[in-house]
Amino acid sequence: MKKNLYLLFTVSLLMVSSCQKDDDDIIIVNSSPASQYSFNIPLTWNQLFLEVERYTPGYRPPVSARNFGYINLIAYEAIVHGSNEKYKSFSGHYSGLTITPPEYGVEYNWEISLNAAYEKAFELFFPIAPAEQQFQMLDVSHILRTELQSFVATDVYQRSVEYGQYVAQAVYDWSTEDDWGHEGYLSNTDPDYVVPPGANLWKPTYPDFLPPLLPHWGKVRTFAANPNDVAPPPPSFSTFPGSQLHEEALEVRDLVNEIKAGNNEEDYWIAEFWSDDCPILTFTPAGRLVSITNQLIAIERLDMLETVVTYAKVGMALSDAGVRCWSEKYRYNCLRPIDYIRAYMGEPNWNTVMCPDGSGGFYTPNFPTYPSGHATFAGAAAVVLEDIFGSNYTFTDRSHEGRTEFRGSPRTFNSFSEMAAENAYSRVPLGVHFISDSDAGIELGNIIGARVVDLPWQ
Repeated sequence: MKKNLYLLFTVSLLMVSSCQKDDDDIIIVNSSPASQYSFNIPLTWNQLFLEVERYTPGYRPPVSARNFGYINLIAYEAIVHGSNEKYKSFSGHYSGLTITPPEYGVEYNWEISLNAAYEKAFELFFPIAPAEQQFQMLDVSHILRTELQSFVATDVYQRSVEYGQYVAQAVYDWSTEDDWGHEGYLSNTDPDYVVPPGANLWKPTYPDFLPPLLPHWGKVRTFAANPNDVAPPPPSFSTFPGSQLHEEALEVRDLVNEIKAGNNEEDYWIAEFWSDDCPILTFTPAGRLVSITNQLIAIERLDMLETVVTYAKVGMALSDAGVRCWSEKYRYNCLRPIDYIRAYMGEPNWNTVMCPDGSGGFYTPNFPTYPSGHATFAGAAAVVLEDIFGSNYTFTDRSHEGRTEFRGSPRTFNSFSEMAAENAYSRVPLGVHFISDSDAGIELGNIIGARVVDLPWQ
């Protein structure tokens, strides 16, 4: 993996170098707007994001989504004043967020400011990353900094670095004011949280009966979503055959049993393809949408400004999706399919097919089922990506191409909404969600994505 990262950084740096002019043109290069640079620096850092969040303890889906949102807000604010007034700063838009503009009438290199902002943001938002990932962050910083420093005057370089670092610190300081969200990686569970009793409500599940994940995350500050962004009520609890919940449980049970019997390869492929919440094995479900965005940036070769805007919009949508989804999860406290099937369908030993441990054991996420987090993240990102790339954009997701631990063969989609729908559905044959969880998540995510698109970007 580290070898692949070095290859990526080398290729990126070659492309960065090819975009620069000769030393005689320094003033022209340094005066260029942010749109004159390539996508390579933001892409490199956001590819690294997936490596770091995958291995850092405590970066579960909503936490990772929030950090991605803040890191890319930092990137946006670091270069927005180089957009020739196409985009505007969010300083003052959010209560408590004040960012001083760069000094008027002096030269900045926006590529250098952006790289310094990412470098500082990763340092601030990943303080507990394992040693190997810390070294990867340092390697990227050193390689990019050395290359960028080689083609600008010393005063311009230093001024640009200082501004990028200043923006990162200012946004981070604003993050610290969000008591429920800041440093969420340090406290994924609340030992004092009381799980509501009730046969129809969620409780810690087999096999490890972990306490609930992030039960207070619905109190985290959002970028665009508000408390009125809610999921519709879930199906009424019922154990009677023919009721909606019973029929949905039958669907889950039968799909999983078919997969265990070696049938229904298509649904098993879909289930494994989107199973991004096996810690360490893959990045998070929110990270999966980052991976897709990375692929789109590389294909479309957007300029640096539009690349950063894309990451900022996706990041804010994912962050808000985690907050609103978790708020609804603990508002409804719906039980998982595994508990319904075991208790009310006569299969006390039934289990999912999620995250196999190699010895016949599987897993169920440690939080309520309704609505689906996968679906909410995907629904929010799909709206943002459609707004940027179009509603009928065909692409192939290669996020897990070449993996041997599970079936990650690429899959092709004719639109982002089609991608989101399959992502949402994948949780049903995996055994961890009812179809109503997935449908509600898509609906909630779409609302959140639209709110992020409607922010005053321009």
